Amino acid sequence: MQYRKLGKNGPEISAIGFGAWAIGGAGWASSWGEQDDRLSHDSVRAALDAGITFYDTAAIYGLGYSEEIIGKALGADRERVVLATKCGLVWDEQGTVSRNGTYDSILREAEASLRRLGTDYIDLYQMHWPDTENNASAEETMRAMDRLVQDGKVRYVGVSNYTVPLLEASLTVRHVDALQPPYSILRPNAEKELLPFCLEHGIGVVAYSPLTSGLLSGKYTYETTFEDGDWRSRSAAHTGEGLRRNIDRVEQLKGIAARYEITVPQLAVAYDLAHPAITSAIVGVRKPDHILGVLPAIDVVLDEETLQEIRAIGKPD
Repeated sequence: MQYRKLGKNGPEISAIGFGAWAIGGAGWASSWGEQDDRLSHDSVRAALDAGITFYDTAAIYGLGYSEEIIGKALGADRERVVLATKCGLVWDEQGTVSRNGTYDSILREAEASLRRLGTDYIDLYQMHWPDTENNASAEETMRAMDRLVQDGKVRYVGVSNYTVPLLEASLTVRHVDALQPPYSILRPNAEKELLPFCLEHGIGVVAYSPLTSGLLSGKYTYETTFEDGDWRSRSAAHTGEGLRRNIDRVEQLKGIAARYEITVPQLAVAYDLAHPAITSAIVGVRKPDHILGVLPAIDVVLDEETLQEIRAIGKPD
């Protein structure tokens, strides 16, 4: 395994991270369909054995269930890993979800996550999405995060799905240790402003969805469909003409992968890791092979000509 330092102040983490959205099971904010808890446990243990030290979940995944599964699966090995979770998406008794980045809400969420994870501290606590419903500023959110660090409940602070202006506002309160943006061959927008900004300011980047929610798995065809409970059944990129265009792109990527004697998923992860701003690529996991199958990507070195070729294929319409 390869390990990289998370920004200028953060810990070293594995270059491939374990994404725990899907192991939250079916239901709102998981929406990947039913998941077998034994498979989830085995996946965490297989990742540990392979040297994966970065585990990323969120309170909203399965409405807390993903955090519970991760905490139990790590067990006594919790100290071996950098455990990351997220706040800012809260739900009521009816399961209605809202964005909330207010000071008091974040402090309450942290306590709940600590209980579900079965730990005394969170290594990396991340604001999941900007607050668009309670008028909480990025500065207020970051003050709550800083309080949690001062209280010893959080070690490092991060944000997810933030823009450059929101990062700039956050930095007026304290250093942001990590940004988690979507980033893949098929979703390269982070390359324009976000990744250069993070490089300049010493912010680590843990990229999510390097396989673009399965599109770069190499397993989809024009006929692929998803169950009604799967959010991909409502995604323009995963259905209809959008799916067909992406399948065509993947067919072109297969030729590049063949030259390197690797798979398309391995090529996708290697592409992310080739950018100097990227600390870790988070791979979504439902079974052990999902994480073990991409590990060879850490040894792949893509030259600039190949990177340009890949960018041309993945360029949005």
